[in-house]
Amino acid sequence: MGSSELPGRAALTARVLPSMVLSDGSASSMTPAPASNIETDAAVGAQKRFNVQGNAVITGGAGTLGLQSCDALLEHGLQGLMIFDVNPDNSQEEIARMKAKFPAAKIHTQKVDVTDEDAVKEAMEETVRQLGSIDILVCFVGVVGCMDALEMPISQWRKVLDVNTTGSFICAQAAAREMVKHGNGGSITFVASISAHRVNYPQPQVAYNVSKSALLMLKSCLAAEWARYGIRTNSVSPGYMDTILNEGDNIALHRKIWAERNPSGRMGSPSELTGAIVLLASTAGTYMNGSDIVVDGGAIVF
Repeated sequence: MGSSELPGRAALTARVLPSMVLSDGSASSMTPAPASNIETDAAVGAQKRFNVQGNAVITGGAGTLGLQSCDALLEHGLQGLMIFDVNPDNSQEEIARMKAKFPAAKIHTQKVDVTDEDAVKEAMEETVRQLGSIDILVCFVGVVGCMDALEMPISQWRKVLDVNTTGSFICAQAAAREMVKHGNGGSITFVASISAHRVNYPQPQVAYNVSKSALLMLKSCLAAEWARYGIRTNSVSPGYMDTILNEGDNIALHRKIWAERNPSGRMGSPSELTGAIVLLASTAGTYMNGSDIVVDGGAIVF
């Protein structure tokens, strides 16, 4: 009788567990230490420190936060950009302006449902055909639903986790497979939230909070498993950002509470998130792996 046929507890004692393989950090590995040089030209040193190299896939890249980060990455040297979004046409004007601002860069969009693994695989392969490689992945895509836990339909719970958590893993796995195939390593950044660190107030949003908490552990697990391939996996946890998702008279009271409970007394501007995104994708972040950067004005200190 094979081990897979053993009944119950006996099968557990016969199983063989896989083991992680860590890099040895040698010069021949995918995680060698960079040369520690001080540039004689200050401008050159500054440029090299936050240099963004290669091509990026940005999921949810047609939204406000995604577009701002796309622009920042291109400013720091990104050569190719592929935006995944369920409605990229909604941001045609902004993307056209971006193309005019960066005429030397290859900038493309694809309509992609991140919960569909076959569609994501095909979109990643198409990205490689158009750009040549995938060196950076930033996952912005996400949905939120505010509802009392007693009243929440299980279908809504599943949708939020499917998009925010499972969708992020699907994209990370597909991008990482291309990175491993090309042998050049890469950088993956999940956009988590302060909702991953503590319960939001006053709105109830248990599914969203759980989905973002899961991203923090996903980030840590992949950072451990994929470092040997030269892939760094990190996350950014924004606080309440002043985007269209947080506008409207019906949530004016909530906005007031969010600001009052923040030491900085306000919500964040989308541009204030871009520095962390650039850092993790750039040459300045080569020893950052498994990190989470909180960008929230101090909200989670309470």
